[in-house]
Parts: sequence; structure tokens; C-alpha cells
Amino acid sequence: MDVATALDRLPKVELHCHIEGTMRPATVVELARKNGIALSTADPTELYRYSNLDTFLEIFWLVQSTLGSREDWARLAYESIVDGAAHGLVYRESFFTPARHLDAGQDLADIVAGLADGLAAAEGETGARAMLIADIDRAYGGAAGRQMVERLSELRQAGSPGVERVIGVGLDSTEIGVDPTDFADAFELAGKAGLHRTSHQGEETPPSYIRLGLDVLGSERIDHGLSSLQDPELTRRLAGERIPLTVCPNSNVVIANAVPRLELHPYPRMREAGLLATLNTDDPALTDMDLGREYRSCMEAFDYRWPDMVEIALDGVEATWLDDGGKRDLRARIERDAAALGQGLDRG
Repeated sequence: MDVATALDRLPKVELHCHIEGTMRPATVVELARKNGIALSTADPTELYRYSNLDTFLEIFWLVQSTLGSREDWARLAYESIVDGAAHGLVYRESFFTPARHLDAGQDLADIVAGLADGLAAAEGETGARAMLIADIDRAYGGAAGRQMVERLSELRQAGSPGVERVIGVGLDSTEIGVDPTDFADAFELAGKAGLHRTSHQGEETPPSYIRLGLDVLGSERIDHGLSSLQDPELTRRLAGERIPLTVCPNSNVVIANAVPRLELHPYPRMREAGLLATLNTDDPALTDMDLGREYRSCMEAFDYRWPDMVEIALDGVEATWLDDGGKRDLRARIERDAAALGQGLDRG
């Protein structure tokens, strides 16, 4: 067995993946036609060219706009997990960002129920598991973020269908020019409601934003966190407290253009510094990526070996919001399958 196949089959966790960013190009076209959304081309892959995060977000928002009903969200979720499982995904905590849909009149209850329907169907078919993180869109401001968390809390109290899938809240969209403290009320409310918290910080912003994510928002994980190495004290804190960073190396190159080439990405230095830096795809359909290729490209770019990649996969388990039993079971599965795959490599 070659290493590419082994990495594709290696059981893997993903903690930084936007479910809207997993939409198949054909699904974009079909849902756009169904919901009357104009596309400039019948081949969405022609749209997927980005000079920075903000130009990417314009396309991301266009893709989002094709989701018009509970059934559309269910289709998205189903295809997302089926496609991920084909490349070794066994557990994912997926982001979804409903701000634009809520502003257009969709009900959060229908969005959550649709996503849960699709995830359940995909789990039954693939054996993979998936939970949800409701992301606040920075572009809509702190008040809208708090309203989303309030509505989510109402759904949790009412036992609304599928809401048990939503285990946390996050913060995404453009980083530049937005003060993370504007979302402190929303994150405080989420914490009181028993939801986990994470936030996108440090992809295009300095280490001070990562600190705000931790100390003001109460984030248990940091999504991206590239600038952490610029602050030695912050790096020591992140490493010492084992605060996970959900890093997306290929996305940082293709989407944000934060790094010119994968070989120059700080990911190896992050891990050498003791950071709990996991590997993730971010928006795989919009970057022609999958989790197996993410692992393989990083292995090649950073001169890693098979044991390094297994260690990264196991660190992904530590970074999840699973309970201790869930982590133990998932870790055992990865170790068992990694050993068998590694023997195949040895014989090759």
C-alpha cells in the first residue's frame, strides 16, 4: 500500500470545517436553480479563485445563499459527511453560519433540524459521527450574534428536533477591522447555556486577538491561530494549557493567501513549540481538497513520516469536545487502524 492510500484510509477527526464550504459544485448549481439564485457560470469551480479572505467570503456567501429550505440543509449535511467519510473522516464537529439565512427570514429551528436530518442519514450509511457548532458571523455584529445564541438556547430548552447536535458556538467571517469584544455578551450567554466556545482568531490578525478570544470570549479552542508564534508568552500558554488550534494549512495558502506556499506554513514550527495544532480542511469543496489530501500534502511539504501523521490524528481526538469515553474509543480505533495500515506500508 502506498502512503497516499494509507493516509486516505487513516481514521481522522476534523474540527475546522464549514459545512457550507463542503457543498459539491453540482449541488451549488442545482440548488441555485431551484431557489432562483443567479450564478455567473454553470461551473462553480470557475468562481473559486481568491486573493484574500474577503474575496473568498464573497463566493462563500453566494454558495450559502443557495440554501433555501430544511431539505436543502439536509442534503448539504448528508453529502458533506458522505464525502468526508470517503477520505477517512470518522468524527467531525462542523461549523454552520446561519446569519444571512436568519436575516432573510429562515428559522434557526428549520436549519438545525435539516442539518440533523442529513447528518443522521449519513451516519447510518458511513458509520462516521458528526456534531454541529453554530458560528456567529462577525459581519452582522454582536447584537445579531447574541440573538442567535438566545434563539439557540430557546430551542435547547424546548427540545427542538436536532438541537442536541449543536454542542458549541463559534465566531467566523472577516477578522480585519472587527473587535472580538463586540461578541462578549453572546459568548457569555453561550457559556451559561452549557455550550462550548471557539473562535476564528489569528489568521489575519495579531496575537492580541487570540488573547481576546481566550480571555474575553472564553474560547476553549482557537481556529487558525497562525499568529500565535509571534508572541512567545502566548505560545507558552497555549502549549502549557493544551489549548487546541484548529489549523488549515492549505486553506491558509489558497483562501486567505496568508502564506505564499505550503512549504512555508508555520505548522511544523507550531507543533515543535508544543502547540496542540490539528489538521483540518476548512472549506474543502471550495479549495478542491479533502482530508486525505490535506494530510498527504502536509506530510510531503513538512517532511513528516507515518508516525508523525498518526500522532497528528490522535491529537485531533484530544482536541474534540467528546467526553472521556468517546475520546478513549476513538483513540483506540485510530491506533488499531494506524498499526494495520503501517504494517502494510512496511511490507511495501
